[in-house]
Amino acid sequence: MAIPALIIWLSLLFDRVSGDPPNRYHPVAWLGRFIALWGSPEIYPAWLQRLSGVIFSLLTAVLFTLPFLLFDIFTYGIIAFIAGAVLLKICLALRCLEEHVESVTEAVEKGDGRSEAGMLVSRNTSSLSEEELLSAAYESMAENLVDSVISPLFYYTMAGLGGAAFFRAYNTMDAMLGYKDDRRYLGWFPARMDDLLNFIPARIAGLSLIIYFFFNGSLKDAWLCMRRDARKRPGINGGIPMALIAGGTGIRFEKPGCYTIGDPVNTLAESGKEIVKAVRYATVISALIFSAVIVLSGDIVLNIFFRLM
Repeated sequence: MAIPALIIWLSLLFDRVSGDPPNRYHPVAWLGRFIALWGSPEIYPAWLQRLSGVIFSLLTAVLFTLPFLLFDIFTYGIIAFIAGAVLLKICLALRCLEEHVESVTEAVEKGDGRSEAGMLVSRNTSSLSEEELLSAAYESMAENLVDSVISPLFYYTMAGLGGAAFFRAYNTMDAMLGYKDDRRYLGWFPARMDDLLNFIPARIAGLSLIIYFFFNGSLKDAWLCMRRDARKRPGINGGIPMALIAGGTGIRFEKPGCYTIGDPVNTLAESGKEIVKAVRYATVISALIFSAVIVLSGDIVLNIFFRLM
């Protein structure tokens, strides 16, 4: 029963050591190409876009999930352990996220960073100040603590590799289609599914950050900021880790014309390393929680089995 828990830690180790493979070898990039085949609104008449989004998103999720699910069912031993960790790593991406943020910070130090920030966020970066560019990068890191780390690990804990893959499929569809433009009807169902799937993991991420900031000595600031600012960001999930991190590290996240979260006690250039540190520790704390759930749930199942015997 401890093997799935060990797979969590091995997948995080693989992520830290190797990062993401090039897109031509990455299954999530292949998933993106498949989504692009059916994800163009102009293919469909307007009245058919919502239904098409439902049907094709379900088909996409099933096709992407099936190999992971079959692997879980039909492999065992050392192959299941090592290859299972590789497959779980495919569904998460902490190091890649850190590398993107680092590229923005390095570019800002050199006096630019707009194109690098544009790779992380959908907002127009052409007129952003240096602090706003850094905010875009670190906001993405705070929000993607849930999308790129906690949610895949949560669904692996609940439903194995198939669960992690199912989440990754819908999260990718939301990233490609979940916008309020000509894609809004086609992407409506994937976006709602992504919100639903992230609901519990976002709150586990919040708990992990609360634990971290408790030991870090800044829990009060983090908690007050979450109570005040978490709802300022549109959506039901992303504002939780963003507000906790902003309050706990003493910075302000700002999307011009949309929201401000936190108080600028420090600049993002000064506290960037603290944000990265908070995300890393929240990852470790969440992994500990999920590992404990796996081990304890296995013990409960065994105890029930032996009592029935």
